[in-house]
Amino acid sequence: MNITLRVWRQANAQSDGRMVTYQVQDVSEDMSFLEMLDLLNEDLTVKGEEPVAFDHDCREGICGMCGVVINGTAHGRGNSPVATTTCQLHMRSFADGATIDVEPWRAGPFPVIKDLAVDRSAFDRIIQAGGFVSVNTGAAPEAHANAVSKLKADRAFDAATCIGCGACVAACPNHSGMLFSAAKITHLAMLPQGQPERPLRIKKMVGAHDSEGFGGCTNVGECAAVCPKEIPLDVIGQLNRDLIASLFKRDGK
Repeated sequence: MNITLRVWRQANAQSDGRMVTYQVQDVSEDMSFLEMLDLLNEDLTVKGEEPVAFDHDCREGICGMCGVVINGTAHGRGNSPVATTTCQLHMRSFADGATIDVEPWRAGPFPVIKDLAVDRSAFDRIIQAGGFVSVNTGAAPEAHANAVSKLKADRAFDAATCIGCGACVAACPNHSGMLFSAAKITHLAMLPQGQPERPLRIKKMVGAHDSEGFGGCTNVGECAAVCPKEIPLDVIGQLNRDLIASLFKRDGK
């Protein structure tokens, strides 16, 4: 396959960026999208040019580092109807001779570091605000000490699959991070260990979300449509219910 790439190049957060066109030849249809970018960078390095900076780590759809906007869609889809991570998007999803636009996440809370790499530490600060449980250390409790219903266990697991890639923010017209925040809140809200801090957690995490500059949710649904882990949109409803309930708790308890 021969591919035409239009890639966003930006030296740093302070400089202006622009789209630069590259030709990538001899692309195997079995390559992942990131492997195709590796092929481009090998060619640029041989030519003495600056390679394209992009985030990646596990390349197994687990870490959430590989997010870029491909042809206007977070993570891209090619011919596939199913959302996926960029590292699990294969070049067979594109036609030979295709022109592909590759850009970084476009959101104020995710400033560009260089080229396609963005700073997603805003998500870390939301987690630090309350996305955890405080427990005493020591011997592990007996497995059945705190019974959890199958329904709640499944819902907690579904929410916990969020990898924090930021596709929801990139796809949302408001640049809201509510799907991410709601997934983390719902995960803990369904478990007994998450109950003592539940009212205070929701206040702190929503407060951190807003202070980072993320927009509000208007139920457009683009976040869930591009989520590679298929986090359900109704976790935002769980967040809203918990937030309202927390307002009637004194000192968040």
